[in-house]
Amino acid sequence: MVLEQDDVVFDHLNRLMETEDIGEATFTGFGFVKTVTFGFFDFDRREYDPRTFTRCELANMTGSLAWKDDAPSIHAHGVACDSTFACHGGHLLSLEVGTGSLEIAIVRIAPKSRRLVRTVEPAFGANVLRVHGSPGR
Repeated sequence: MVLEQDDVVFDHLNRLMETEDIGEATFTGFGFVKTVTFGFFDFDRREYDPRTFTRCELANMTGSLAWKDDAPSIHAHGVACDSTFACHGGHLLSLEVGTGSLEIAIVRIAPKSRRLVRTVEPAFGANVLRVHGSPGR
């Protein structure tokens, strides 16, 4: 997938999961970033502390595509570098393509009939991936 300026990355990945019958997949990516918001999960508050950066290069993005409550669920982490070569990273909350493009390689593992499913883990309040909906590890 090659995305262009102003494309919202997660919107395109969500649409791809719906239209291409993706039940589970992995992906990697890199490219130009207009805005990126990373989050660091605060286990006490059970929410992400967000931080947004602009005009960066996405040095790396990796993640998995699964389902939660019959909707696409994207889990991604990444590293983005600014013009001073300072790097910022963490859990990706949002990502918009900057001038140029952003490339994503997607490896489909299974169709929707064999979905990976995310559920909220009650012990700490974060989503956890369950292989084909199984409650075990």
